[in-house]
Amino acid sequence: MKSDKYLLERAVEIAKDGIKKGKGPFGAIISKGGKIIAEANNMVVLSSDPTAHAEILAIRKASSVLKSHVLSDCVIYTSCEPCPMCLGAIYWAGIKKVVYASDRFDAAASGFNDNMIYDEIILSPDERKIKFLRLPDAGGKEVFRKWDEFENKIPY
Repeated sequence: MKSDKYLLERAVEIAKDGIKKGKGPFGAIISKGGKIIAEANNMVVLSSDPTAHAEILAIRKASSVLKSHVLSDCVIYTSCEPCPMCLGAIYWAGIKKVVYASDRFDAAASGFNDNMIYDEIILSPDERKIKFLRLPDAGGKEVFRKWDEFENKIPY
């Protein structure tokens, strides 16, 4: 079984390699039982996709390999502390351990500043810089009623 330090150093190498290839300075690995099951570089610029962060891409690959959206037996190793979007994805995937090399302040010093998002996320929607408009009569609650009906029919 490979150590946390070994796997984290591999994520950092992926980040360094990504810089040479114009992918960006972020790398991530997901392991299960100490075995690497997914690796990814940041692909935001090359794919014109603002969600193509290394952690998100590694989660997608690991989910595909394991054929499950639940990665609770996995560890994610990332060259930098995950941004708010990636942190959310890590929680949704059920990953219980994150090992990272640099932190959000190191990233901010190089122009990858997520402070505004951290500040905004704790505000109520009507206080955020982006306008949020809720239309409660547009049928959104009906979707959840339908889901509840569907869930009750699934034999567990």
